[in-house]
Amino acid sequence: MTQARRTSGGQDYYTVMFRRKVSPREFFDKDRTMGQNKRKLLSLRTLKSLRTLKGVFTPVVTPFRSPQGVPRTDELFLDDLRFNLRKLSKTDLTGYFALGSNGEFRSLTDKEQIQILEVFAEEKGDKVVMVGTSCESTKQTIEKSKLTSEMGFDFVSILTPSYFAKQIDGATLQCYYERIADSIDIPVLLYNAPGFTGGVQIPPQVVLKLSRHPNIVGMKDSSPAGPCKFLSYLDPSEDFHVLAGSANFFYPSLHLGAAGGVLSLANVLPGPCCDLYRLFTQGRYADAKELHFRLARLNQAVSGVWGVAGVKAAMDITGFKGGQPRHPLQSLTDEAKEQIRQRIINEGFISA
Repeated sequence: MTQARRTSGGQDYYTVMFRRKVSPREFFDKDRTMGQNKRKLLSLRTLKSLRTLKGVFTPVVTPFRSPQGVPRTDELFLDDLRFNLRKLSKTDLTGYFALGSNGEFRSLTDKEQIQILEVFAEEKGDKVVMVGTSCESTKQTIEKSKLTSEMGFDFVSILTPSYFAKQIDGATLQCYYERIADSIDIPVLLYNAPGFTGGVQIPPQVVLKLSRHPNIVGMKDSSPAGPCKFLSYLDPSEDFHVLAGSANFFYPSLHLGAAGGVLSLANVLPGPCCDLYRLFTQGRYADAKELHFRLARLNQAVSGVWGVAGVKAAMDITGFKGGQPRHPLQSLTDEAKEQIRQRIINEGFISA
């Protein structure tokens, strides 16, 4: 990051501004806004990344396979990952989310995570890549985020810690994210997903405070209600981008000010997901609404019912290589796979 401006006491100016109730006018001309002050501190790398934090991202799955005729071994299949990334690179996706929930990051060894990131680095091309670096401790998350930065990726996406859920309140989360963002030079995205964290989520008031940090540039929200509550709290002058975490509420969120979405269904149907964003930006709202309903219905029938196993099965149907989920998650039965195929046909995305 750029060299932080210091007070006479040696503290970073934003530490004083954002951790104590001190007016920014003590440090800047009185006609400058908080948003302008934040933009002044952003590194060139962060500014470049912000310009691309819009549109549709896919949370890329991690393919596993087992040799035929043997019990499940759930071996990491990097060739399938490379195949999927090369196929996705030909779409209008803005980029990828590596090592997220759909990537089954909790089921991967440290070595496997590095192997996966090496493939992403080789196949990145002109796509924007955000990497999940969440760990339960601040120290581990910082170390993993620094490695991600060294590998040349664009953002880190950090899920809330949750193992000690009763002790994780808003003040703890604010401290957690601030310490991480202060310690790394890669831009940070908050990741709010209470369904994966035993109900732990970031309070809107805390998101507002964190949005003013120079190295926290946005968030992905996968809460059931969508990001409406966060968008209503945020200061429009801040360089802070909210991404919807589900096709269920992606389109309504765009109307409320979301910059884009990270959509599991984009693993299956990247083209239609990008078409929805394009229709919105073109103001073709009637067409966008119709496409939204089709995608949302399908998303509920795939990810909503079957989770990542359903996403992987649907990918196999539409020409990608989803593979099987890692045990203890179970692969879908042939009957369930046929139900998904029929839903994709019924919504008009493939022919019978």
